[in-house]
Amino acid sequence: MIRPAVPADVPAILDLIRELAVFEREPVSTVEASEQSLHAALFADEPAVWAHVAELDGTVVGTAIWFVTFSTWTGRHGMHLEDFVVSEAARGTGLGAALFEELRGICVERGYPRLEWRVLDWNAGAERFYRARGAAPISEWISWRLTP
Repeated sequence: MIRPAVPADVPAILDLIRELAVFEREPVSTVEASEQSLHAALFADEPAVWAHVAELDGTVVGTAIWFVTFSTWTGRHGMHLEDFVVSEAARGTGLGAALFEELRGICVERGYPRLEWRVLDWNAGAERFYRARGAAPISEWISWRLTP
């Protein structure tokens, strides 16, 4: 089952973010998000970020956290997928594909011409997953970050 996240999902979403940190070879301690900060971001009066979850037997086992972008080239909004994670125990069940298709459907419904995200260069499994859904890397662009 794929659905928009509700406040009661926040602890499971935070657990999945921590699981993603471990998968991405980062210490869990680098995750600064808390249940309070996620709740405030996802369920504000006018949120700027959203989450969908994947459930298996009533347990949240996956999440997609995303926000709206804007392209001056298309003159339209788009979607940036910040985090996409399915618990290791639930991989291979089709929930990841269903969660991804839910995001694609939101883009179609809202007229977003782009759904974009980043993948670590060593994550061959993610590359296979996304390529199987018709996605392709944008090799000309390099991500940059400023941490004041």
